[in-house]
Amino acid sequence: MTETEKNTALPEGFKKRSRALFDTEEEYRRFIVALESGAAVRSLRINTLKAGETAVEHLLSHMQLEPLPYGGGYIFRSDGIGAAPLHHAGAFYVQDPGAMSAAEAVRDIVTPDFKVLDMCAAPGGKSAQLAAFLTDSGGGILVSNETDRGRAAILRGNTERMGHRRTVVTNAPPRKIAEDFPAFFDLVLTDAPCSGEGMMRKYPTAVSEWSEDNVKMCAVRQADILDEAQKCVCPGGYLLYSTCTFSLEENEMTVDAFLSRHPEFEITEVPEELRALTADGVNFEGCRHDMSGCRRFYPHISAGEGQFFCLMKRIDEGVRGSFQSKSAASPLTKDEKKALDSFFESVGLDTPPAVSLRGNIMLSENLPCPEYALCCGVCAGEVTKGRLVPHHHLFTAMGADFENRIELSPDSREIQAYLRGETVNIPGNMKNGWYAVTCGGCAVGGGKLVDGVLKNHYPKGLRNR
Repeated sequence: MTETEKNTALPEGFKKRSRALFDTEEEYRRFIVALESGAAVRSLRINTLKAGETAVEHLLSHMQLEPLPYGGGYIFRSDGIGAAPLHHAGAFYVQDPGAMSAAEAVRDIVTPDFKVLDMCAAPGGKSAQLAAFLTDSGGGILVSNETDRGRAAILRGNTERMGHRRTVVTNAPPRKIAEDFPAFFDLVLTDAPCSGEGMMRKYPTAVSEWSEDNVKMCAVRQADILDEAQKCVCPGGYLLYSTCTFSLEENEMTVDAFLSRHPEFEITEVPEELRALTADGVNFEGCRHDMSGCRRFYPHISAGEGQFFCLMKRIDEGVRGSFQSKSAASPLTKDEKKALDSFFESVGLDTPPAVSLRGNIMLSENLPCPEYALCCGVCAGEVTKGRLVPHHHLFTAMGADFENRIELSPDSREIQAYLRGETVNIPGNMKNGWYAVTCGGCAVGGGKLVDGVLKNHYPKGLRNR
């Protein structure tokens, strides 16, 4: 749909309530026009965990990309990029500019050794952004949690595609996370479920399902989640609260009430470049704290959909807590260790530290592994008949380091065949065995080479049709 074809009929109740957000009638009018007549912005963020110079050059030369002033993001106008080889390879993540701006608020705060929690993480865009701030050598940890089981599976899939190595994907309610990780994290992101007003020009359901009652219901739920999330923040740590909605109840009112309940937190400023692209938070009638440090991402001010975020710091003294739950992981058996050693020797790498989680081998050095973890670190695979059957995650996260690599051009027929699940003929005299398939230098998956024919190991559910 083009911008001239876009025409969103906003609920009258929403428009009436939104007038209180702006000091002038003129700015309010610009806001409403942007929502009713503007086209939703499509953008992507380069995944610095995987995309090197080759992949970035290909993206810039083959797509009409307009750079955003933060987050490694670009506006794009191409269609069908979900089927593009470099998307399969995790070179980029399709993410709204407003959503990028929230995680970008902590770029200068997060260090490679940070312990980070994304409390409401699915589908995983902000988690992927935070993971890129951490490094393997720094020993950082990202716990990426989602309460809904189905959405947690989507989260895990995106974690695998983006090549995360030190992410623990969990499926638990906030209360359970708070019990098991008291005062454990340097940063907790709470991207809370909301009424979705900021998505009205992107998703018609955000318009049709809007109601004032839903706004108020979401605000109650957000307060409960924040009260659990704050328990996980270590002294001196940070709590980043965000929504994709405009309502005062879900944003400033929620933050103001939270600060009254938890005076050990205070609002802290975000980088100047983000302040320049966003509006100050609204100091509503009766608020007890200055809300101007909160940030509002408006579609009439910056390219993107609606977003609200507020960065808070825990200022009381104390000590960092520790992981309190029994680990679900167990040591490898002799057969598992032998099979893992054999596989890594075959691809030219030293065997990393590993544990077993419900029959799957996890490359999980110094990572917490609670009973509700879907994945801890990199899922290497499972041992069958004395041999490791490698998991897709092993290829996407570590395949670019394998000696056994097969590079397929992003423009080639071979990569398209591979992504359809077909076998691929590989010229030359390469030895038989497991290989990582790379595209633009990014590991997209794997396969087993037998006498010049690559037997496809790309998961069926991910294949192009």
